[in-house]
Amino acid sequence: MEPDLFTAAAEERQEKDPAGSPLAVRMRPRTLDEVVGQQHLLKPGSPLRRLVGESGGPAGSSSVILWGPPGTGKTTLAYVVSKATNKRFVELSAITAGVKEVRAVIDGARRATGGFGKETVLFLDEIHRFSKAQQDSLLPAVENRWVTLIAATTENPYFSIISPLLSRSLLLTLEPLTDDDIRDLLKRALGDERGLKDAVLLPEDTEAHLLRIAGGDARRALTALEAAAGAALDKGETEIALTTLEETVDRAAVKYDRDGDQHYDVASALIKSIRGSDVDAALHYLARMIEAGEDPRFIARRLMISASEDIGLADPNALPIAVAAAQAVAMIGFPEAALTLSHATIALALAPKSNSATTAIGAALDDVRKGLAGPVPLHLRDGHYKGAAKLGHAQGYVYPHDLAEGIAAQQYAPDAIKDREYYEPTRHGAEARYADAVEWTRKHLGRKRS
Repeated sequence: MEPDLFTAAAEERQEKDPAGSPLAVRMRPRTLDEVVGQQHLLKPGSPLRRLVGESGGPAGSSSVILWGPPGTGKTTLAYVVSKATNKRFVELSAITAGVKEVRAVIDGARRATGGFGKETVLFLDEIHRFSKAQQDSLLPAVENRWVTLIAATTENPYFSIISPLLSRSLLLTLEPLTDDDIRDLLKRALGDERGLKDAVLLPEDTEAHLLRIAGGDARRALTALEAAAGAALDKGETEIALTTLEETVDRAAVKYDRDGDQHYDVASALIKSIRGSDVDAALHYLARMIEAGEDPRFIARRLMISASEDIGLADPNALPIAVAAAQAVAMIGFPEAALTLSHATIALALAPKSNSATTAIGAALDDVRKGLAGPVPLHLRDGHYKGAAKLGHAQGYVYPHDLAEGIAAQQYAPDAIKDREYYEPTRHGAEARYADAVEWTRKHLGRKRS
């Protein structure tokens, strides 16, 4: 018997005792038309429509990669295809499968095509967990269409899937379900024969909280609904009270995957909130990272970068605070490190902002990369070795400490950039004094504005 996405035994058990299956399983769509959300992927002639044999012109179906957050319908779409298509349907999970299992499926697909003219659809869940070599093993089968691949991933495929496989597949992005999508799903589950069969009602305030808990995740919404409905019925109640839902679902799961691309999105939002001086938003994103089990050293490193990138000389104490926080975090770890990270995040968010250090080194690097360098002026070159004087090195150099004002009007930069001004200070916070200082020094150096 071919391995199937949902085995015959499981299907038979579900048919005999549907109440024994989780609500999320019972309410799984049976056709593409029953799928909630993702309508941008379900238009006539779309790759998914062609995959299940619906009209789509002379072009054959393509392998697809389904990318989206948990609970947006990746496995559901695979299930629908398995029920609707006349093709062999084989499932593998990258968590448990390896190259051996992939090759066995491919060999079986070639035999089925050659012997029976039967095409094979391979559903590969969690493809981002496959190594490069494991993903490479899929290439011949995909390129020669020995199998039609449906691969699912929650992580950014541009980071987690090899380029040759991406180029041979259509990348379909699943969006988080909207509140209206989840609301429709809940309504269907409450009244459908496969669901709760109108056994309970869902008041508006309870529904609103359930939508917040779901966070665009259909599976989470149905799981919470089933648990709350069961609790209400156990109490002899015919509607799910808000207090019942709150008691049943103690806390909403944090929508953050520290191993996925949300790791980068939430970290980015933290830094941008600090840059924007929104201390409350910054603390929210910090809390999400902490609650998700993020490495506190990673958070501390991001704060150190922010201290120079976005605050700089507007508050020279920002970097020492961030460095001290990183050192403390390394020594104490969680849970106490949360206090230290909060301390540093608040200080950085409320500090005056300047990106002058960032733009200054950026402009200088840009000139160097363009070839604007040139030789070091002779009077600045090392004169401590024998023969340096004969070469003119260090000759004519004026020692600033010998002058009353402590500054010597001599050329320091190479000729190619002698009039360039990279540092453009703001007058935010403590940087105002640097603005005055740079104006004074440039004047006494006899510099001409570029």
